[in-house]
Amino acid sequence: MESLDETDLSILALLQSDGRLSGAEVGRRVGLSQPAAGARIQRLERAGVITGYRAVVDPLALGLNIHAVVRLRTTHAQLARALEFTSRTPEIVSTLRVTGEDCLIFEVHCPRSSRLEQVVDALARFGPVTTSLVLRAYPPKPLTTPAP
Repeated sequence: MESLDETDLSILALLQSDGRLSGAEVGRRVGLSQPAAGARIQRLERAGVITGYRAVVDPLALGLNIHAVVRLRTTHAQLARALEFTSRTPEIVSTLRVTGEDCLIFEVHCPRSSRLEQVVDALARFGPVTTSLVLRAYPPKPLTTPAP
């Protein structure tokens, strides 16, 4: 896709903070007509810049009172098995493959500490784990392009 202009970046910031905004409201906020704003949004979707829309759910409202970050140090031979395990473990809500001493970082939500213990013990079959409890999560910042 050709480079994004300031209007595209403004549209992306708006939709990242509220994906339910109508095309008319997006247009009003960035100074475009509803058809022009809608066309830009569709172009961003077709180009793969916007990859989807989703609901953000409060884990506490679902009874998921324990929030942890688990880091796993494993071998290349175990990596596929570890990823397969995480794909079928609903408490693991995000997975990052990273460089450095750790290989994978997981975000985990559990209803109680005993379930977190089970998840951590299962991950430990693939290598050493380090677990940190999350005290508070802050809202994500919208993605932007770096300043020139």
